[in-house]
Amino acid sequence: MEEDDVPSLRHRLVNWLFTPLYLWLLFSTATGYLAAVNLANRPYDLVLLERAKLLASRYSHGQGTPSFDLAQLFPDAEGGFLFALYDSQGHRLAGSGHLPAPLPSDFRATATALRNTQIADRKLRLLTLHTAGRDGNPLLVQAAEPVQARLDLGRSILGNIVIPQFIFILIAGVAVWIGLKKGLEPLERLRRQVANRPSEDLRPLDETVAPTEVQPLIHEVNALIGRLKALMEGQRRFVADAAHQLRTPFAGLRAQAELARREEASAPVKEALERICMGAQRCSRLVTQLLTLARNEPEARRQMPLDLLDLGRVAQEAASHWAPEALRRDIDLGFEDEGRQLPLKGDEAGLRDLIDNLIDNAIRYTPAGGHVTVRVGYDQGAWLKVEDDGPGIPLEHRGRVFERFHRIPGSNQPGSGLGLAIVREVAVRHGAELGLGEASGGRGALFTVRFPHHGDGPPTA
Repeated sequence: MEEDDVPSLRHRLVNWLFTPLYLWLLFSTATGYLAAVNLANRPYDLVLLERAKLLASRYSHGQGTPSFDLAQLFPDAEGGFLFALYDSQGHRLAGSGHLPAPLPSDFRATATALRNTQIADRKLRLLTLHTAGRDGNPLLVQAAEPVQARLDLGRSILGNIVIPQFIFILIAGVAVWIGLKKGLEPLERLRRQVANRPSEDLRPLDETVAPTEVQPLIHEVNALIGRLKALMEGQRRFVADAAHQLRTPFAGLRAQAELARREEASAPVKEALERICMGAQRCSRLVTQLLTLARNEPEARRQMPLDLLDLGRVAQEAASHWAPEALRRDIDLGFEDEGRQLPLKGDEAGLRDLIDNLIDNAIRYTPAGGHVTVRVGYDQGAWLKVEDDGPGIPLEHRGRVFERFHRIPGSNQPGSGLGLAIVREVAVRHGAELGLGEASGGRGALFTVRFPHHGDGPPTA
């Protein structure tokens, strides 16, 4: 099952609470309808029986042919009332309208019978009454009336039963939904706290903000975070120790290869020594970057204080350090500032690592004759921009270039994929915001680092 297909806790509770209520509403509606029809039939059936008895009485006590003026006999009767009188032989003695002929079983029975019937498209309630005629012989009386009035009364009774129940369920639903929303607010607050945490924040979750039922889960999550923290700390120490131990052998290997390359040797040997020197240089750079990354991880620098620094000075010194490398590659490395101090709270060594890696990355991917520009300024906080006119970074890779060991396919540039990861670690430690876009000319990359506002801002130039 996909994660999006899993219902939320709120939806599960609502389903478990309201499914029985809606089933109960359906059941009560069905039973209520039957009860309402039964209740509506009783008074109408009694009236129909009394009318049938009255008709039989008039025939029994009348002289000659009795008169059956229905409007006079039953002034309150609704339209469509029908009746018929039969003797024991089945001969019709009197009647109004066309009622279905009695069944043979109707003459043999003695009890009063009620049933529903239909004439054409009219539904009728038919009563069959057995009584004695004027000569003492059996007399069968049939009386019928439309059932529409009964149905209307039944629906009215049903409405008085079901509508209040439906309104009650709606009110209960709103109350339960509000109650669930209020009851789950602690979990929602906890979710927001976890969602807003940076990936390197491995502090335990606060168990007191969660309901009692959820605290065991929070406790287990904190235990998992503790194990993960210990594992990551061990991994960091291993990387730092391994890089530190490898640094000296690789430096010695490179030095020995440089010395051997100066001696007289055949062309294949010199080519092999050249490759050894290049490999040792790459390995030495990788070890240096691993040490830098381990040094800038949050756990390694959490206890180190941040000092008040001038971003302009630190950036200018870093750009000056990379000027010879830029000249060697025939790249114009420029520096632009606002001529004033740009204060921020930071770690100077970490900031140097950030700026060095951004400039190194720009120089590596800028072709000969290109330009790399380092800019610093202040706008609601100090900011740093490094712009180049190289090939740029494709849009689909911009979300991953700050991951460790991620390299863009087809870049054809040596590297370990750790430079921008170091930039991210330093920026996170300083609470800075990283941005990546296109350079001003539509070609190349533009890296932006915006630091938090400090104090009253920079002094006037």
